[in-house]
Amino acid sequence: MDGQRAKSFEVGQRLSVSIEKVAHGGHFIARHDGQVIFARHGIPGELVEVEITSTGSSFYRADVVKVLEASPDRVTPPCQYSHASGCGGCDFQHINIARQRQLKADVIAEQFSRIAKMEVEVVVEEVGDPLHWRTRISSATDDDGHIGFYASRSHTVVPVADCLIATPSVNYSELATRRWPARSRVEISASSGGERSIAIAAAIRGSKARLTQGPKALTEDVYGHELQVSNASFWQSHELAPEILSDAVREHVREGDHVLDLYGGVGLFAAAVLDVIGESGRVDLIESSPSATADARRNFEAFSNVSVRMGDVDKGLSAIDHADVVVLDPPREGAGKAVLEKIVNLSPRTVVYVACDPAALARDCRYFAEMGWQMSTLRAFDLFPMTHHVECVATFEPSQNQESKVS
Repeated sequence: MDGQRAKSFEVGQRLSVSIEKVAHGGHFIARHDGQVIFARHGIPGELVEVEITSTGSSFYRADVVKVLEASPDRVTPPCQYSHASGCGGCDFQHINIARQRQLKADVIAEQFSRIAKMEVEVVVEEVGDPLHWRTRISSATDDDGHIGFYASRSHTVVPVADCLIATPSVNYSELATRRWPARSRVEISASSGGERSIAIAAAIRGSKARLTQGPKALTEDVYGHELQVSNASFWQSHELAPEILSDAVREHVREGDHVLDLYGGVGLFAAAVLDVIGESGRVDLIESSPSATADARRNFEAFSNVSVRMGDVDKGLSAIDHADVVVLDPPREGAGKAVLEKIVNLSPRTVVYVACDPAALARDCRYFAEMGWQMSTLRAFDLFPMTHHVECVATFEPSQNQESKVS
């Protein structure tokens, strides 16, 4: 073929294909006449009919529109909006929950093999009910003010009468009876105590949301510490995530430790480790969001052993000369080489890395390895059931050769 396509397909064209394997991002890989197709709503091993939805320079995108030979793991989606032309949110509802977790483990292993050049085995741990778990919802409204969610890779809003992954305290079915400002973004947040706040913004990316209902800050309890979380501040979306992730972090902290909480938000992990490190330990929290930093300062104003700094993590690390444990929960793109180099230069005993994207984690794992550090543990949690997303917690320590150089 000399690098040229043997055959090209058009948007709307239907093809029969076999689904080969899961891909990072919630799609499944198939091939037809030598061309790669990334299809939604498939399962490896199935024979399906797909409809081409977009074309690229080296691959096509498609939706499964008919299942010709179904996988035994295929189930009827609990949500009526989970189909090719429906809501673009929950891309795994057609798969039984055990297979969902296995597919996520496959993605983690593939990313580490491809990017970090490491072979890993990981079990994605079950976390609670696969429905009714989400406490943070970002909805959109159509031209008539109906609330819903965007279709996959589209600006089309699909009106939704109820969101089955939302917690009962979100009360999405009640919100769906209202009429909202047209072409808007509706941010709904619910606390573990049942509070609910709603903020509305223009649909334009980056537009600032205005609180229209509920308290300015929700209250969350973390190991007996009450944390204030403003509408514009980040908080874990799964109702059990704060506890699950805090437990995973706490087991690597000791009494008297100096802990760095990087990308620390309102202080989830700072609050989680306070009773472990005791009065002889301390926490330095660095966060770039003005809203989250303001929340963190209020949350720890009574604790003299907690310092909260606002700014870029890379720059903020320049003011730190040592730490025993570094905890980082970076945005989806990961921490990056420059930040990791500064962390390594602090000679911590352990780095605890919380990651929402296995590809970014694998890339940063490769950087750690180049600096003489090794991944000592890797756990994965199904904190986004019914979707392709997965949360990982990895720990890193100096390799034996690196420890010899330091000593």
